Amino acid sequence: MTRSRTAMLAALALVAGASGTAFAAQSANTGAAAVPCTVDYEVQNDWGSGFTAAVTVTNNGAATSGWSLGWTYAGSQKVTNSWNAKVSQSGAAVTAANESYNGTLSTGGSASFGFQGTYSGSNAIPATFTLNGVTCNVDDGGSTDPDPTDPDPTDPPDPGDPSDRVDNPYDGAKVYVNPEWSDKAAAEPGGDRIADQPTGVWLDRIAAIEGVNGGMGLRDHLDEALTQKGSGELAVQLVIYNLPGRDCAALASNGELGPTEIDRYKTEYIDPIAAILADPKYAGLRIVTTVEIDSLPNLVTNVSGRPTATPNCDVMKANGNYQKGVGYALNQLGDIGNVYNYVDAGHHGWLGWDSNFGPSADMFKTAATTEGATVDDVHGFIVNTANYSALKEENFKITDSVNGTPVRQSDWVDWNQYTDELSYAQAMRDKLVSIGFDQNLGMLIDTSRNGWGGADRPTGPGATTDVNTYVDGGRYDRRIHLGNWCNQSGAGLGERPQASPAAGIDAYVWMKPPGESDGASEEIPNDEGKGFDRMCDPTYEGNARNGNNPSGALGDAPVSGHWFSAQFQELMKNAYPPLS
Repeated sequence: MTRSRTAMLAALALVAGASGTAFAAQSANTGAAAVPCTVDYEVQNDWGSGFTAAVTVTNNGAATSGWSLGWTYAGSQKVTNSWNAKVSQSGAAVTAANESYNGTLSTGGSASFGFQGTYSGSNAIPATFTLNGVTCNVDDGGSTDPDPTDPDPTDPPDPGDPSDRVDNPYDGAKVYVNPEWSDKAAAEPGGDRIADQPTGVWLDRIAAIEGVNGGMGLRDHLDEALTQKGSGELAVQLVIYNLPGRDCAALASNGELGPTEIDRYKTEYIDPIAAILADPKYAGLRIVTTVEIDSLPNLVTNVSGRPTATPNCDVMKANGNYQKGVGYALNQLGDIGNVYNYVDAGHHGWLGWDSNFGPSADMFKTAATTEGATVDDVHGFIVNTANYSALKEENFKITDSVNGTPVRQSDWVDWNQYTDELSYAQAMRDKLVSIGFDQNLGMLIDTSRNGWGGADRPTGPGATTDVNTYVDGGRYDRRIHLGNWCNQSGAGLGERPQASPAAGIDAYVWMKPPGESDGASEEIPNDEGKGFDRMCDPTYEGNARNGNNPSGALGDAPVSGHWFSAQFQELMKNAYPPLS
């Protein structure tokens, strides 16, 4: 199944001579040291009047603490914005200078940056590049390779060449273990039992791309993924999570960008991520992206006309920036041949009602066909991300009745069409295929916190006294209400990550790293844009979204995404299947 246009665009570009990749290949009889620097200039996207490009410069000369790369366009190209370099232009001449954080170029070291530009007519690749005044891609004598775009046939193959695109990126592959999360897990008593499990890497702000407070940035994770990959296949899981006006209904996961900052989202967040993921160095990885959780369903369920409406969600529905942001991300990332986009599709306790289910599927398609994206840019969908809904409720079925009263009328099910995440995921998949998504669409289910084991796990159905006793006595999910989502008391680790566990399901995943808080239980000042949501307060008595029930949250919780030791210990204690 084809889900990327990268190869086709590249082929057309080379035939037309308008765009593509220029990079120097060393001739077989010339030593690497003879070429002072090499430049890889790749046009990643070209829409006829504009383009984005990724550039990697490699220094083969003496180490330098600052660099400036220059080139001259033969056509009308104009650079409009850039990332990971300061790019300026005078006439046809362009100069890209290092940022403060990437100025050091050791001998053999590389720096990468990207930019966006406009043009009319042709978009030819520059013929000559200079690094700090020295011409690149030629040897010291000044003689150029006869055809710098044609690699020498005796050169070994590039180890970054992508594997053939697969229908399920998890099949036959290891999955990346985030060493930062693994170290925290291993430091907890008993945590070494799960410290080797793969979890998602959350890019929840612009600074996360380069690394926050000395932590690992995106390139650091991808480099480590290459090490873990070895000679086999490896999937690395990234959470794309920084929409303008993010999570309009839950203050705990608000973000850094205001409701109108869609341009910053595109140029400062998505474009740099796309430039890094498109680096040929990482072409051998299977890169799974979970695109913008907690976003699109809000435009269905938490807007005017619903009792759960919030003013922020009305703003985001009116300005369309959720759809634009998701569409732009899908378009940019979907054009990278080894990226597999999965869009967030909520969970059964959010979208399982008829009034939410179909409209949400339609909203997903709207976003997937916005800002140049197509349904082919969507490899699949993910459900239950960072949520607690049980994978399978085995002690009662949606079709059961007690004394003539259907299970759907119980207080817990509350007329929902689904009782658990597996049935919801499979039904949502069928719905999405029916409205135009690929028939081979794959689903992911986040099982990081939905095990609900321990002493309180029911061993059979509840008594048939009445429908509520029947459901409440048999349900695994022990939350007070399905609408409770923050640091839930009594929750446990769920099924361990695994590929192809059920029909239509690409994998069970731990996209939310166990032990990372959902939100602070009291107001905590922070520089991440994250507010205080009363749903994270254990004393809160609820709102319309949880039927005005207690929040069920753990106390003494830190800001969302920060390590919460007490929660981690509870998740291990209540794991199902149990930990050995």
